[in-house]
Amino acid sequence: AVQQNVQQNVQQRFTPMADFLTRRHGTWHFVRRVPSEFAAFDSRRIIKHSTKIRISEDRNGRRAASVAEKLNRELEAFWRAKLRNAFGDELGRYELARQQVRSLGFELLEMPQLVALPASEAIERVKALSVNKRYEDPTICNAVLGTVKAPVLLLSQLQQEHEALIGDELKGMSAEQLRIWRNTRIRAAKQFTEIVGDKPVTEITEADGLEYVDWWRARVVSGETNAKTANRDIGQLSRMLKDVRTRRRYKYPDIFKDLRLRGETEKSRIPFENDFIRTHFLGGALDGLNEEARMVLFVMIETGLRPSEIVNLQEHTIHLDAAIPYVEILPDGRQLKTQDSKREIPLVGVALEAMKLKPQGFPRYRHRSSGMSGALNKYLKENNLRPTSDHTVYSLRHSFKDRLVASEAPDSLIDSLMGHRSGKPKYGKGPTLELKLKFLERISFPCPERL
Repeated sequence: AVQQNVQQNVQQRFTPMADFLTRRHGTWHFVRRVPSEFAAFDSRRIIKHSTKIRISEDRNGRRAASVAEKLNRELEAFWRAKLRNAFGDELGRYELARQQVRSLGFELLEMPQLVALPASEAIERVKALSVNKRYEDPTICNAVLGTVKAPVLLLSQLQQEHEALIGDELKGMSAEQLRIWRNTRIRAAKQFTEIVGDKPVTEITEADGLEYVDWWRARVVSGETNAKTANRDIGQLSRMLKDVRTRRRYKYPDIFKDLRLRGETEKSRIPFENDFIRTHFLGGALDGLNEEARMVLFVMIETGLRPSEIVNLQEHTIHLDAAIPYVEILPDGRQLKTQDSKREIPLVGVALEAMKLKPQGFPRYRHRSSGMSGALNKYLKENNLRPTSDHTVYSLRHSFKDRLVASEAPDSLIDSLMGHRSGKPKYGKGPTLELKLKFLERISFPCPERL
């Protein structure tokens, strides 16, 4: 229980961000306090390392942040190793044994499987131990001779094990992205465990899959949720089980095969009408919002950018002094939704004026796009700025696209501005800033005298 509590706290504490930079004597330094969970394993109260990058040569800290990110990853890996040594990592030891055996050209087997092998292969294993006195290493001997027992992974440990196995996929996520990614999978695994019991993953059956899907189906029928939500959780759970089965060489069935719920519908957000945007959003109805949230909404109106893309703009991605002012959407401390999301968007109308007021971006909401969207939607609801319950802040993106379509913009340009996959082979560099500007000026609204 102590181990589980500490590891859960560790998951919540670790972040992939390099937010530990400080200025000291003209140089960027990495500084991080040792979390209380690791005080027993790391006697240093505060960790300090110089990035060796002078502030005068990196005023925005962009290069230093990259170094700090590396230092942070190494530090967290060190703490994890200390934790495993303290409590014992059965799965880690088993994986090490498997790698050792495979390096000798064999597979990791338990004694009953080893006994069933042809005598010639058993002899080969013994011979391999005699090379370079490998027989003096008890870890290698146990692995080669089949005395290493496969660890038992319970369903309650599924999410944590899955996250450890696919850490490469999570690289580059912001703290907010990782929190959302993690919480949805923790919830799915917890629900499944509560329904079928906390059993070893190797003992799950197709009946367990049916029971879980039937639980979701009953909730959909009662109107408590919808098929899309159900299928999302079923899909996440299925992915976790498949990844763990493949990476850990477990054997159990694909319990969710052909069990997705039918009747899933994609509910399209309704766009705001142009007159509504002009008379309400640009007519003073947003004056009660805090300045940063108001400017985010103005930028969204004329660029169609996703809220998460706007709040994570930084000084080096905002180009107000260029011949054509524009912003860049880059994987800057976070993962982009798709590869096509990386793009450049000219600034016109109210978006240009808003960015002039916020040339360094939106620090209040950086890496907090969910909180920002929630605050905006709450304000719209409380101030009767949602014509229907289906209208949300995100509806402004749909309004932006509708205006582009009405201006007879080419599909390729619309996809480029929206950050959508076109589904077609890519040739050339795509639409230029000049071409994008041409159509954005066609659809821009008159800018109010005061933002």
